[in-house]
Parts: sequence; structure tokens; C-alpha cells
Amino acid sequence: MSTDHPEPASGERRNSATPRDPAASAGIRRRLLDEAARVLVEEGPAALSARRLVKAVGASTMAVYTHFGSMPGLVREVMREGFARFRTRVEAVRPALGPDADPVSELAGLCRVYQEFARAEPEVYAVLFGGSPLAGFELTDEDRQMGARVIRFPFEAILRCAAAGRFRTDIDAGLAVRQLFAQMHGLAQLARAGYILGDYRPDDVLAGLLRDFAVAAGDDPDRAARSVRSGLGQGAGPGA
Repeated sequence: MSTDHPEPASGERRNSATPRDPAASAGIRRRLLDEAARVLVEEGPAALSARRLVKAVGASTMAVYTHFGSMPGLVREVMREGFARFRTRVEAVRPALGPDADPVSELAGLCRVYQEFARAEPEVYAVLFGGSPLAGFELTDEDRQMGARVIRFPFEAILRCAAAGRFRTDIDAGLAVRQLFAQMHGLAQLARAGYILGDYRPDDVLAGLLRDFAVAAGDDPDRAARSVRSGLGQGAGPGA
């Protein structure tokens, strides 16, 4: 990954790297992040340079350093912003389902937004979850904690499922949530690569996977199926 930090040309000094309009500045920052994620995924870290990024978004070279301090700082911010966008989706699940939603529906809703995020922001998702080897960028413990915090929401939902009598009370929630995380990542990767073939769509696989996960955790099969349909926005059906 290139870390070029050239002295700005005189024209760049006259035209500030950060526009005076805060909205314009925020727009440039967001476009730099999105373009960096795209280049990392499609062409690898060797193709990532400040000159290339600013050419793509129509800014001065100094914009990278004004907003992020360095190229590694920009990559770290791609991760930070990506996890923040992901968290925004996740935090909306419980309010959207309503105060009386059962915890299995909540868990299914969390998995639904995971897949939606992977489809909506594939480049950012690939940077966050290992689809792009970030050569020249070393993850810190703090960086890894950003990823680890993502599983807190489904972990707590699994605990609520057990407390409500839907899952076994002796379930190892820490192990279960990691198993679910691995399944969600695998489905997202296969769906993106177009390997969900035949009569079943990725959403069909997701519904079946979640139903079987809930039943293996101790839930009643019919009740699990209704809750999963509700959490995926497919309607709970009668007797939910």
C-alpha cells in the first residue's frame, strides 16, 4: 500500500484540501472512504495510493492527509466507519420489530441486517471481514475489538432466547454466537460469489439456516419457523 505524501502543488495550497463548506468536506471524506474500500477489494492494497484516490473523487492530494493523517489512518477509518454503519443497522432491529417481539425474531432480524449490509456495501464488508488482505496495515487490539463488538447484539439476543424458555438454559451463548457468525459470513461470501444456485435463493438459505439453528438450540420447530419468518419480514403466520 503506497504511503506517498507529496508536497502539495501551489495550486493545491490555494485551493484548500478541505472545503469551507462542512457538507462538501464531509462528502469528500465519505467518497475517499468508499473509493479506498473499492480499490482494496477489487485491486488489492498495492493499488491504493493518495494520488489515485483524490483523482477518483476530484479532490487535492492533501485531502487524504487532512482527513486521515496517513494512508494507514485512512484504512483504519474505512474499518471504523464501516462498523459504525453496520452498527446503525443492527441497533434499529429491536425498535423495528416492536416492544413485544420475541427474541428469536430479534435474532433473525439481526442476521437479516447482516446479509443486507453485506449486499449493500460489498467492498466495505470485504475490508471489515477479511475479504481483502491489507498489506502494510497492522491491526491493533483496538481494531479487532471493533469487529468483536459486532457479535454483542446477537449474543445478548441468544441469552434472551434462553431466558424466555425458547433456547436451552444451559446453552453456551459465546460458542453459539460464534457459530452463527461463521454461518452468516459463509452465506454472505457464497451469495456474493454467485454460488447459491438452483431453486433456492440466499434468503431461502438464510431462513432455513436460522430455523435449524433455533431448533438445535432447543426451540420448537413450528414456533421457530414462525419467529424466523417474522424476523426476516416474511410474516409470522397464524399462531405466532
